[in-house]
Amino acid sequence: MHKVLLVDDEKRMLDLVALYLKPHHYLCTKALGPFEALDYLEKEPYDLVLLDVMMPEMDGWELCREIREFSDVPIIMLTAREQSKDIIKGLKLGADDYVTKPFNEEELLARMEALLRRRAPKNSIEVNGLLWDEERFELSYREHSIKLTPKEFLMLGQLMKKPNKVFSRDQLIQLIWGFDSETEGRTIDSHVRNIREKIRQAGFPIDDHFITVWGIGYKWLHKAD
Repeated sequence: MHKVLLVDDEKRMLDLVALYLKPHHYLCTKALGPFEALDYLEKEPYDLVLLDVMMPEMDGWELCREIREFSDVPIIMLTAREQSKDIIKGLKLGADDYVTKPFNEEELLARMEALLRRRAPKNSIEVNGLLWDEERFELSYREHSIKLTPKEFLMLGQLMKKPNKVFSRDQLIQLIWGFDSETEGRTIDSHVRNIREKIRQAGFPIDDHFITVWGIGYKWLHKAD
């Protein structure tokens, strides 16, 4: 689940945007004005900032400049202005994208997703909030860590990297334990049970994705949106 900081001087607008984003698995923090926003950003990391331009105490351009002094968090600026010079000004100050109000909700969501995809670590795989991060050697679901053994982690990664490909038990043994291993097929089955149980307890619908192909082996099922 991605953490988004919403910044506006109107509480009604903050509530409306948060209400729309919640079903799409965004965890929203609402900052009523620029100084509250800076306080939040200095205390914890966020994946994205949605920043209104027209605020009386400090406008969005100045706030964007302030944020860029200490953070490279992606910023999408929201404003009623649509003149090209304002767009250029925001981008020059470090904003990543620009959406004019009243905005199309689906367009905003698509722009957010595009920014987050570009920012995602190259050695990670994310499926509906389940994040397999090879660089950190960590599995998490909606930012809650799931403790796997090294072999369990590597096995899950092999499947997630090649969705819909069926791996036999022998293939998994060779990939995870090596060609000279004396590991048997039932060891694979035991690891699979453990992986499923741990991820199931975290709340992710693992049985919809980690599939047994009877008589052959296992695969990670990719479901098209």
